[in-house]
Amino acid sequence: MKIALDPYMFRALPIDDMVRTVAELGYDYIELSPRDDFMPFFLHPRADDERIAALKKSLRTHGVRLSSVLPLYKCSSPDETERQAAVRYWKRMIEITAELECPLMNSEFNGRPERAAESEAAFWRSLEELLPLFEREGIALNLEAHPDDFCEENTPAVDLVRAINKPWVNYLYCAPHSFHLSGADPTADIAAMMRYAGDKLQHVHIADSFNHKGSSGLRYILNPPGTAARIHQHLDIGQGEVDWDAFFGTLRDLNFDGVATACVFAWEERAGESSAFMLDRITKELAP
Repeated sequence: MKIALDPYMFRALPIDDMVRTVAELGYDYIELSPRDDFMPFFLHPRADDERIAALKKSLRTHGVRLSSVLPLYKCSSPDETERQAAVRYWKRMIEITAELECPLMNSEFNGRPERAAESEAAFWRSLEELLPLFEREGIALNLEAHPDDFCEENTPAVDLVRAINKPWVNYLYCAPHSFHLSGADPTADIAAMMRYAGDKLQHVHIADSFNHKGSSGLRYILNPPGTAARIHQHLDIGQGEVDWDAFFGTLRDLNFDGVATACVFAWEERAGESSAFMLDRITKELAP
């Protein structure tokens, strides 16, 4: 199993300083997430040969490896122009990931929940173009259901991943999304959701969150009433309401051997303390 850090809270640091910081915190792996100078959200990658080489050098210098690369592109957009642009961005990022010698990418389904059928059709069109490139480069892909994607819930997301029917395309369970992944179930039975994924569960994102369905749906007061905002947090373990006994216990029961990424985003003013705390807790729970 690989314990990685999503270094989003350190994105303002130059690349070498970011890698050094992750190493000093004790992590062996980085899950490279969007940053403006390398791989921006929803835009074409900015990394050229020089920046790719600089990142590879930093990883070697500081003794850290990439567990995975996490780009976000609108490849399931029902707008065909937007979808085609996203596919171009994906193709370039697959090339970059291969140059970085990283064996894994992960991302979200994207699309629009209010246009789910159109978005799923766009998703499959994009996969027809992209899956051969993943296969050619020997790069695996993990997909997660994200709030506000065309596929937001655990069971249909796992089914969709299985429908791709590739052994190297698997499922990512994101703990802070648990209360969205459970759909109408306010209890968010984490163990049941993770067991449903079974052998396709190859990646977890770890951070805490509050149950937005608690207190009869009034854990948060949102205006205007009825807004479709997908509220959730990415907090340190213990600061929210995720059932961590169920989460870690199920991973142990399943003999989980994939990637476990600490992905707290709420504490940029104490990013180092938060990241170190998360590594210590995850290691105690999951390390053999």
